Amino acid sequence: MSGHSKWNNIQGRKNAQDAKRGKIFQKISKEIYMAAKAGGPDPTSNPQLRLMIDKARASNMPKDNIQRAIKKATSATDGENYEEVVYEGYAPGGVAILVHALTDNRNRTSTNVRVAFNKNGGSLGEAGSVSYMFDRKGYIVIEREGLDVTEDEMLDEALEAGAEDLQTSPEVFELYTAPEDFTAVRDQLEKDGFKLAHAELTMVPQTETPVPENKQEQFDNLIERLEEDDDVSDVYTAAE
Repeated sequence: MSGHSKWNNIQGRKNAQDAKRGKIFQKISKEIYMAAKAGGPDPTSNPQLRLMIDKARASNMPKDNIQRAIKKATSATDGENYEEVVYEGYAPGGVAILVHALTDNRNRTSTNVRVAFNKNGGSLGEAGSVSYMFDRKGYIVIEREGLDVTEDEMLDEALEAGAEDLQTSPEVFELYTAPEDFTAVRDQLEKDGFKLAHAELTMVPQTETPVPENKQEQFDNLIERLEEDDDVSDVYTAAE
């Protein structure tokens, strides 16, 4: 695994996300709705729903919002019909970028994503043009403050739980897992008494590309424009 570290990126964007919390709740509600509609309303037998509920809780989404989305998905009415769409392309400076969307109108979403790329120095590519540069991984963060565990001890704990890789910094331990092992590793770490600061399935770039200084503003504007789109669920980049 490369030296890629997601935690600083997550922390660095937290304040901006806090300011847009209503929009984030709306997006997560859509994901909960889809998971419950596809696999049923019981998270113990629907792993995807459990992941979405965990994502909601990590964003401090009220319990009522979660239950409302599940109830809506399992009601007698047909409700909305969403489909998952992935867009691939390059941000300014040649940085690979993946955009995951959940939409009830593919034409609207495609237009919005294309405009965001075109107006901010990026370019959309064909399916498969950059996805091979990313690996699907489980990602778990444990904060080190107040934790009486050495790096070697944490490595032993991580490997025993089934993790593939451990990265350390003065603030946190970052664990990576195979996607199919993510839930089991997360549950085992919690069972062992570790408090998880963050846990998600994500896309990790195999290599990172620095954003040229003269392209940084365009790059930031593109990411912001995409993340603000109601249909966009996640944006992944290979930016250093």
